[in-house]
Amino acid sequence: MYLAACGSLIALIFLCLAWELRLAPVQPGGSWLALKCLPLLAPLFGILNGRRYSYQWASMLILLYFTEGVVRATTETGMAQTLAIAETVLALIFFGATVTFARLTRPSASRPGGTLPTVADSRRD
Repeated sequence: MYLAACGSLIALIFLCLAWELRLAPVQPGGSWLALKCLPLLAPLFGILNGRRYSYQWASMLILLYFTEGVVRATTETGMAQTLAIAETVLALIFFGATVTFARLTRPSASRPGGTLPTVADSRRD
């Protein structure tokens, strides 16, 4: 889940930049809409370091990108529509990975000493 979250987040950052600056910008020559990738940089280091809290709040942030992807996939045509579908898919991968990671690493009240569960422990749930 860690690799899926890291890979999809980094890919989404690059997709947003390439989309709005080069591939299919709203205005020829690029647009300020490329700044939409800045909120994705906020959880990047927490995701890369495996911080559970970053995974939790980033899973809510990514829903904005999922929404934008769905809206633009249904209203745009050509290359912009393809990029919007890619954004939607990357957002879904990231969301699924972050929710799964947060679930697998949740502290359990029944564990002595507050230890974190392992992947093997989650199979028993």
